[in-house]
Amino acid sequence: MIKVWTWPTPNGHKVHIALEELGLPYKIIPVNIGKGDQFKPEFLAITPNHRIPAIVDPDGPGGKPLTLFESGAILIYLSEKTGGKLMPAGGAERYLCLQWMMFQIGGTGPMFGQYNHFANYASQKIPYAIERYMNEVRRLHRVLNKRLSESEYLAGPDYTMADIINFPWIRNPERRAIDLSDYPAVKRWHDAIAARPAVQRGVEVLAEKQRRTQMTDEERDIMFGKTQFAVR
Repeated sequence: MIKVWTWPTPNGHKVHIALEELGLPYKIIPVNIGKGDQFKPEFLAITPNHRIPAIVDPDGPGGKPLTLFESGAILIYLSEKTGGKLMPAGGAERYLCLQWMMFQIGGTGPMFGQYNHFANYASQKIPYAIERYMNEVRRLHRVLNKRLSESEYLAGPDYTMADIINFPWIRNPERRAIDLSDYPAVKRWHDAIAARPAVQRGVEVLAEKQRRTQMTDEERDIMFGKTQFAVR
């Protein structure tokens, strides 16, 4: 059984959804990032980057245990572990899938995260930063909308890891002051994915742990302050 160190964030949900779609058995190990669990020695032994998610598969390549962090790498590994499910086997389709996976890793993830930080979490509101990242959030939605106006899914006619990796960052658009009706192709895609039973199960993982209140000063220090950047 695959062990998954995770928390109910978009990056965590990518892996939860993929495991559910692939039907792989897994065990969740919560890492409360607001309380600083990511800095505990037992988690740092799994990933020196102290970020979720991370996995340990006792039945990795060659039957040997595999420890892996970075959600994109985990999704590719899970696909290959199951004989290439949810990723095209080769040709142009495979590279399109990888392209849209990298789009999330280098685009929607970090840019949406920066908007969330400056608009919702930063103790000091900086109008320039909020506007800069809001503009980028909207631009990235336009890129997705153009692609999804031409294609059923991001990598082509079939649902793939490219969709799984992007979906958790597009859901809950109100957190980014986005109305998906302004991006009708994205909304059509979002709603189709949100209706999938495996996706619904995936986003419910640790849902009861999601933050319901404003970030405390202690959490802000852990996530963005001296605790986050302490030398380890």
